[in-house]
Amino acid sequence: MKGPDLIIYNGRISTLDQGRPEASAIAIKEGKVEALGGEELTATADDHTQLIDAKGRRMIPGLNDSHIHVIRGGLNFNMELRWDGVPSLALALEMLKEQARRTPPPQWVRVIGGWTEFQFAERRMPTLDELNLAAPDTPVFILHLYDRALVNRAALHALGYGKDTPDPPGGMIERDRNGNPTGLLIAKPNAMLLYASLAKGPKLNFEDQVNSTRHFLRELNRLGLTSAIDAGGGFQNYPDDYRVIQELAKAGELPLRIAYNLFTQHPKGELADFSQWVTMTEPGQGDDFLRMNGAGEMLVFSAADFEDFFEPRPNLPGVMEEELSAVVRLLAEKRWPFRLHATYNESITRFLDVFEAVNRDIPFNGLRWFFDHAETITQENLERVRALGGGIAIQNRMAFQGEYFLDRYGERETAHTPPIRSMMALDIPVGAGTDATRVASYNPWLSLYWMVSGRTIGGTLLYPEANHLSRMEALRLYTEGSSWFSGEEGKKGILTPGALADLAVLSADYFEVAEKEIKAIESVLTVVGGRVVYGGEEFSNLVPPLPVSPDWSPVGRYGGYHRGDNPASFVARKEAAPGHRHTRIWMPRQRRFWDLGCDCFAY
Repeated sequence: MKGPDLIIYNGRISTLDQGRPEASAIAIKEGKVEALGGEELTATADDHTQLIDAKGRRMIPGLNDSHIHVIRGGLNFNMELRWDGVPSLALALEMLKEQARRTPPPQWVRVIGGWTEFQFAERRMPTLDELNLAAPDTPVFILHLYDRALVNRAALHALGYGKDTPDPPGGMIERDRNGNPTGLLIAKPNAMLLYASLAKGPKLNFEDQVNSTRHFLRELNRLGLTSAIDAGGGFQNYPDDYRVIQELAKAGELPLRIAYNLFTQHPKGELADFSQWVTMTEPGQGDDFLRMNGAGEMLVFSAADFEDFFEPRPNLPGVMEEELSAVVRLLAEKRWPFRLHATYNESITRFLDVFEAVNRDIPFNGLRWFFDHAETITQENLERVRALGGGIAIQNRMAFQGEYFLDRYGERETAHTPPIRSMMALDIPVGAGTDATRVASYNPWLSLYWMVSGRTIGGTLLYPEANHLSRMEALRLYTEGSSWFSGEEGKKGILTPGALADLAVLSADYFEVAEKEIKAIESVLTVVGGRVVYGGEEFSNLVPPLPVSPDWSPVGRYGGYHRGDNPASFVARKEAAPGHRHTRIWMPRQRRFWDLGCDCFAY
């Protein structure tokens, strides 16, 4: 009898299987877990078995981001200068200046989300003068959360924005006293101005998009991700923008399992979008590496309640119920699972009114549906979600903008945003994620840190101890919990015989390191379907390096999420090591200071 394809031994395996929570060795065959045990498993090896010594490291089921824009992120990754994890603004601007020198016309330098001013030692955003000084000739576009974009003079010229350019609905182009655009684009509160402006920039050609997607997926593998649920996105058109990911899947070259949702693209044409798509594809179409998952996160544009905490909560238009009802009725009739972006409880109340009305006419009867985000959902609405059989996918968006929420709404409201423990107490399915790449970083360890510590990336304590999760609880949400959202319970998020052989061997023991060090964890060995897809440190020889194209790509010089061994690390050490001190920020709406805690939390 043929032996296992792969045996990893001498590890500390957290299986998340209640029947056998710990093991030291795992045997994998034909892409699935064959057995768990101790060193005796090595005796089952034969001549074709790959044997890997885990060197006593912690091993976990592969992480699964239940809400990430992975397909869109892959198409653009090689064009983007990532400030994710960069510890100082001085370093960020030096990276920007260097990349501007390397970027040929007509390309732009783009910093597209994944950062917050509170991660920087300086505790501030860049100024427009600093952008123009760093890049006088190359267009620069910097996206900050859902609230603003900063563009330099060269980018204003490339965009064609001048004195006569009108402000779009829901957005504002800041102007000087003479009426000329300054370079600040503001969502008030609709982010479409930001995204429409970004979409005007050059794109990569198809071959470079393939290379870009490969690099983004490997970057996610480096951080221990083995699965993701793609939430679609604006300007991510089906089927055209799915060509790269489908070709990689067809060639058997996906190192990450992806379940994708279809996101409507045409305001006032949403029902037409879904009416066409239900004739083109169906939920479950595909395989364990790439499969269609349903509709959303945008079902109708009138239901979009962007979480711009610089602005008051948006009031959704009165036409929302009619438009949302038409789409949800179609999805219920066709038995399409669906998801819906929902930030505020006031919006959620209206959404649930629609869902309950549709359910009375066309019973959901087990149809899988869920809200994304749900930061301010109340207990009453949680009970309504449970009654309708829904779930909630939560993300660490508050880790990137909790300071702004705190300033606007105060401590009492901030203390349960979102109320994860209440969700869990009601046995509502909960999955964890990031909402990367345009808001939060794609680094899952920042999300795990947020759930465990209750802190933002900048170190601000948001939640009382009672609302923190244990490390095991948080890990379960990022593994088992997320599997519900693609209907793959029992296959993913657990290491047990018969489950998919997806796992990560960690750089540090998640269960033992100091809390603040959780943010620095990555994988040194990632396995998907029994195949090694990423190797770092002593395992780096197990996976060949990827070339980067185009040759000016920021990825070739800086990689993705900032780490100390990139070419700018000497600057990071120089700029990001302020003395140990405690910092306060002024909360203007509350007219008082808020303690941020130690600067060592800035990461």
